[in-house]
Formats: sequence, C-alpha cells, structure tokens
Amino acid sequence: MAVTHRPSESPPAGPLRIAMVVPPWLSVPPPGYGGLEQVVHGLVDTLVRRGHAVTLFGAGRQHGTAADFVSTVPELQYDRLGESLPELAHLARVNHLVTPADFDVVHDHTTIGPLVAGRRAVPTVATVHGNPVGEYGTVLSDTDHGVGLVAISHAQRRANPSLPWVGTVHNAMDATDLPRKRAPGRGPVLWLARFSPDKGPDLAIRACRAAGLPLTLAGKCNEPAERRYYAEVVEPMLDSDVTVVMNADRAAALRLLVDARCLIMPIQWEEPFGMVMVEAMATGTPVVALRRGAVPELVVERVTGLVRDRADELPAALREVDRLDPAACVAHAVENFSTERMAAGYEDVYRRFALGRTTVVREPAPIAAR
Repeated sequence: MAVTHRPSESPPAGPLRIAMVVPPWLSVPPPGYGGLEQVVHGLVDTLVRRGHAVTLFGAGRQHGTAADFVSTVPELQYDRLGESLPELAHLARVNHLVTPADFDVVHDHTTIGPLVAGRRAVPTVATVHGNPVGEYGTVLSDTDHGVGLVAISHAQRRANPSLPWVGTVHNAMDATDLPRKRAPGRGPVLWLARFSPDKGPDLAIRACRAAGLPLTLAGKCNEPAERRYYAEVVEPMLDSDVTVVMNADRAAALRLLVDARCLIMPIQWEEPFGMVMVEAMATGTPVVALRRGAVPELVVERVTGLVRDRADELPAALREVDRLDPAACVAHAVENFSTERMAAGYEDVYRRFALGRTTVVREPAPIAAR
C-alpha cells in the first residue's frame, strides 16, 4: 500500500516562496551529463514564470536559472561524488538558512535530504530520483513524518509502495529551442548514457551488430567504476562499426540525437525515469528499449518507439523503427513532458502537502496506463 496525503482544509492560493535544494555536485543547468540538474533547471524557471519566488540552494559560484541563488560552498563538489560528508555539510548549511519567515516549502532533490529534513521548521517535499530499493530504500523508509516523497514515475512508486509518497510527477524538459528532425534519421543508432552494466552498452553493440547497423556509443566515463567497466567490458567489443564519443556536452548530445536513426535503451535495471528518452522523442528520434522500469510510461508503442521484452528482439526492432513518424515523437514529448505540466504537478503537491497540513491515508499505488 502506498502512502498518500490529503488536505484537511483547502490549501491557500497565491504565489509560493520555494527553497529548491539540489546536490552540491553539479551546476544548474549542468554543462553536460546531469539529468537531475537539467530537470531542476526547467522546473525552477517555469515556477518563476508562474509567479513564484524560488531560491536555489546549491554549490559553486554561478548558475543559469531565473531563481535567486544561494551557494553553501564556493566550489562544486563533483570530485567528491560518492562521499556522504559533502552532501551532509551542504544540507546542514541549508537547514540553518531556511526559516518559516522566508519560505513556505522546501523542495529537496538530494539523496540524504529526506533523512535530515525533519530538522527544518519549513515543510519539505523531496523528489526521489533513484531506485527506491535496497540501501536507498532503507534510508527512505526512515523519512521523517513531516517530509513527503514525490515519485518521478508510477513504476518507481510501485517498486516500494510503502514509502510516504505524496504524489507522482513525471520529469520534463523545455523543448522550445531543441533541434528537430523532419524525416526519419539515417544516421547510426545512438546509445547515450553512463558506462555502466545497468545501461547495457554491451547489449547495444550486440543488437546493432546483429541488425547490421552502425552504432554510436556516447557515454559518460569520468568516474572510476565507469572507466573500469569501459576498459574491461566495452573496449574489447569495439570494431569499425562502433563510434565512441566520450563525455559529450549537451550541444553535442543533441546533435547526435537529431542525426540518429533511433535511441537504443537496452537497460538492465528498473530505470525510475530515463530523461534521455524524453530528449530523444522531443527531437523527433524514436526509442528502441527493453521493457524495464518506467520505459512503458514514456514510450508509446509503435508511435514513439518500440519496446521489447528480450534482448534478442532488439535487432528486428532496430531495423523496423525508421517507419515511425518524427512528428509524432515530438508531439508526444511536448504534450506529456513539458515543464509547464511538471510545474503544475509540483504546485499541486506543494499546496496539498506542505500548505494543506495534511492527514495520512493509505491507498493502492496507481497503475501506469499501458
């Protein structure tokens, strides 16, 4: 059973004063890889456009959002990614700065945030960006009662329905200025992810090779585990039919998406969202993916992509996917994953949970439409 919250009274209307808290690793927006930071960028700017006062709490000396910016540490902490102390210190400083006199609600995007948010006098909504099982699920299960968790997909929420969920809001992006293809792509198949066994670059190579199609592997590869996986697993599989692009920035990644025949997502884990699929569809590029995690929520079968159950079904799908209409991909992404829709979803959560002083009831987790 999932935990949802209903207001005990009508929540107040009007502009909100929102403290938006991001991890201390990357800037907002990020220069390259950084799905969370890209999503927060779109959310912050849209909330400001809708009349809310947003203050972004992060690290470093600069940002590119419409919000006010408060830095808790002068330098970005990316070199210490994976350590707990930088994030804890960041959150401790945020907790000292956030008061009811200045803010109506805190929106926390950090990993450890739900565990320490109970120290705040301001209600906290926390978006869960990872897979809420295992050790992460244990941390989330100890969430303070004054903190409401928001899922980014129904699949993520079903993975651990006993957590104190207060809503489900899909990630989104501003597709206004994205380049778009007008005809099916004739370039290589594109794999765009971090080099990890969860993301299946080895399966992408095998599927494209079986289909007789060239592949571009555009991978994030700057952490030790990523470099080790690339050297031990991916590099020995390479041949002339595979092009490798390391650590592409956003502009380069968008060019690759527009040129690609399709995006391949042979994921080997329960992906809680998969922002790259939305980016692909928003440029008119269809998706070929395995049916894991949130994939069926994002991709419309035979309209914006082809979703398959087994890896040995991917080669046939890769050969067939060029029949799909790029305009249908764009229309689906724009309608369902706009920043306006995401911001409206979070506004509803803010008002119902944080400002409505809610009572807790237990209901079944929602089932995603198929």
